Amino acid sequence: MKSKNSYKFIDLFAGAGGLSLGLEQAGFEVTFASDINSTCAETYMFNRKMSSNQFFIGDINDLLKNMDKYKKFYQDITLVCGGPPCQGFSMANRQRIIDDPRNNLYKSYLEFLSNIRPKFFIMENVKGMAKKIDEILEDFNNKLGQTYNIDYKILNAKNFGIPQNRERLFIVGNCIGVKSSLVFEEVEKYKIHSPITLGDAILDLPSLKPNKFKNNTDFENEECGYYEKDYNYIKTKFYKYINNNRDINKLYNHKSRYNNERDIEIFKRLPQGCNSLHDSIKDIMPYKNRNGIFKDKYYKLAQNDICKTITSHMKFDCNMYIHPTQARGLSPREAARVQTFPDDYVFQGPQNSWYMQIGNAVPVKLAEIIGKCIINIIAEN
Repeated sequence: MKSKNSYKFIDLFAGAGGLSLGLEQAGFEVTFASDINSTCAETYMFNRKMSSNQFFIGDINDLLKNMDKYKKFYQDITLVCGGPPCQGFSMANRQRIIDDPRNNLYKSYLEFLSNIRPKFFIMENVKGMAKKIDEILEDFNNKLGQTYNIDYKILNAKNFGIPQNRERLFIVGNCIGVKSSLVFEEVEKYKIHSPITLGDAILDLPSLKPNKFKNNTDFENEECGYYEKDYNYIKTKFYKYINNNRDINKLYNHKSRYNNERDIEIFKRLPQGCNSLHDSIKDIMPYKNRNGIFKDKYYKLAQNDICKTITSHMKFDCNMYIHPTQARGLSPREAARVQTFPDDYVFQGPQNSWYMQIGNAVPVKLAEIIGKCIINIIAEN
């Protein structure tokens, strides 16, 4: 069996690095990554020991034009992974356009694969992409030939120790002569019978009040939270799980955002598990004439249930992610907990961008499971 650091991988559309981190925890070593967003790149590199020339910041099509420049990082690659931007396929995108140009970015990912030809690849996307899976698989087969065996499956993170209802499509391929369905068969063995609840994930973190100072995201104090502070964690089971039994002594990105008085009152009144249509907020609910459209404009999460899907929409507001016991939206650190990021994974850039980075990530612990299964299959073959 190879030593851990010999399983090398490349992450395209890497974002803040959730998929990468899970693979690293499984035993892979990242040699190169790419994303078009410079803030995501800042977060990715801040949390890793890697040189700036190991991260390409820009459009993947520009990377494809400059492959030779980075070829020293492409040697002996075990795996290429990535999640091409997927808004065009999103089930939440009510104005979805089938011909959205972002829908075809997977073809650029495929072009990269055909050049590198790793032993394995992983592509992650929203489950709406499955509607075009036959066309997508045909593209993969045409580009990669019969060398690769490819399979796909929609996985729900809640079944694998992640405290949220998050369904995503995973496409896995390999050229080592085994069926890629074996990966998913191995992944299924990690299913848990008692899902982790939102309360398990976040209720040990310090209480916060909403920030009442509009347009002042730099404001910090004990009530509204800090970008960074010393903190003595309660050693809960979930804390040990996401931090791999390491002791963390700093609390990062645990800050509330601005909310007006009306929203704060709505946050207070709504019972857990209830949305905009609840009688408790009928007299102050905006958009009354469009309740059918805005029924989820506000939603208070339930501490004894799993969380709804963490999305990048949180960068605009957290009204659909109201804390179950405090009159505010989830903090970025709480959202990161739901995504199973360890507590010392630090998000860079403006506060609203923290939510974007977290919402677009693959849950770390799900990525770790997939990575472990792939390593086991490689070791056995």
